[in-house]
Amino acid sequence: MDVYKIKGGKRLQGTIRVSGAKNSAVALIPAAILADSPVTIAGLPEISDVYTLQTLVEEIGGKVEMKDGTMTIDPTEIISMPLPNGNVKKLRASYYMMGAMLGKFKHAVIGLPGGCHLGPRPIDQHIKGFEALGAKVENEHGAIYLRADELYGAKIYLDVVSVGATINIMLAAVKAKGKTIIENAAKEPEIIDVATLLSNMGANIKGAGTNVIRIEGVETLHGTKHTIIPDRIETGTHMIMAAAIGDGVTIDNVIPLHVEAVTAKLREMGVKVEVGEEQIFIPKTEKLHAVDVKTLVYPGFPTDLQQPFGVLSTQAEGSSILTDTIYPARFKQIDELRRMNAEGRVEGRSAIITGPTELQAATVEATDLRAGAALLIAGLLASGETEIHEIEHIERGYGDIINKLQNLGADINKVKVLTPSSISE
Repeated sequence: MDVYKIKGGKRLQGTIRVSGAKNSAVALIPAAILADSPVTIAGLPEISDVYTLQTLVEEIGGKVEMKDGTMTIDPTEIISMPLPNGNVKKLRASYYMMGAMLGKFKHAVIGLPGGCHLGPRPIDQHIKGFEALGAKVENEHGAIYLRADELYGAKIYLDVVSVGATINIMLAAVKAKGKTIIENAAKEPEIIDVATLLSNMGANIKGAGTNVIRIEGVETLHGTKHTIIPDRIETGTHMIMAAAIGDGVTIDNVIPLHVEAVTAKLREMGVKVEVGEEQIFIPKTEKLHAVDVKTLVYPGFPTDLQQPFGVLSTQAEGSSILTDTIYPARFKQIDELRRMNAEGRVEGRSAIITGPTELQAATVEATDLRAGAALLIAGLLASGETEIHEIEHIERGYGDIINKLQNLGADINKVKVLTPSSISE
C-alpha cells in the first residue's frame, strides 16, 4: 500500500506551477469523441482521472496518444459499445461519456458513475436534459441505457445549477437537429473551456459562461487543437497552503479572475495576495484572523476548497464557520483533523473551527480528493511525521504533487508500507 509521509514544520518557499484543470480535462476528453477526425488537447494534468478516461476511450475503439500532457484522440474508429462498471466507477465524470456517446451515436450504455463519496449527487438533471432532447433513458441492472431515433433541440431549464448537467446537455445537443436553450446553466470557467473546444470543432454555441446557453445543432464536427485552462482549484489549494506555511510562494500558470473569491477571503484573514497577469505571490503571513465562509456556485467560494480552507482556519485566531451549501456532507476531514489536535466540530451544514492550534502528526485517511488536499496541508503544518493513507484520492486531482511540494522545500515522500494482508501473503 502506498502512503504519503510528511515531516511537518518546514517553511515553503519558491515557485509552484499549476497544472491544467481537472474539471475541464474530464469533460474535454469525452467531448473529443464527437469529432470525425483527430483532436489534440494540450496541457492536460497527469492525474489518474485523465488516464482512466483515456482507457475508456480506447475501450470503445478510439486511438489515444499521450505525451508530456498532450493527448491526441483519433475517434474515427470509435464504435458504440457498452461501457458498464469497471473503469466507469473510478470517477464520477465518466457520466460525460453519456452525453458524448448519445450525441455521436444516438444511443449509449454507461455504468453508474463513481468518484468521491460526498453525499447525494443525483444525475436527474442530466437525464431531464437527455429526455428533453428526445432520448429514452432507463436504469437497467446498474447501468444507464440511452436510446433515441433522433435528437431534437429543446428548451431545458435546470432545476438546480449543475456543472455536470450543463456540460452533458451541451455534449448531447451540439449535433441535435434545431436549437437547444439551456436555462439556469452553470457559469464555471470549465464550461467555457468545453464550449471553446466544441466551437473550434465546428459547434455553434453562444452564451457559455452565462446562465443561458444557446446551441444550434450541426451535422458534423471536425478535429482541432486546444489548450486547457489552468486548474483554479489547484491554484486555490496552493494559495491556501502558501498562506498556512509559506515564506514567500509564487503560484505560476494561473488565471487570477477564476480565484477572486478565494483571494478575497484570504485577504479578509490577513493574507497579502499579490496578483499578476499569470502569477499570484503569497508572502509570509504573520497573523491570521478567523473568517466565515459559505460555498456557492461560481463565481462564489468553491466547495472544492472548503476542506483545505478549514485547515488554514485552524491557524487563525478565533472561531471560523464554514458552511457548505453545495455538498453539506463534505466534512469528513474534520474527524481526521481532530486526530491532529485541531479543534473543530460539525453542526448541520457547517463546520466550526477554533484556532490557533498547533497541529500534531498522526496517521490519517484521505476520504476523498479535497479532504486529501486538506490533510496534505495539515501534514505540512504539523509537528512530527504524518502518514496519509488512501492517497489514490489525492492523485485523482493533483498531478506530480510530491515533486511540486519537494521543490518548495517540503519533506514529503511517497512510500510503500506493509498491510496485514500483504504480510500474510
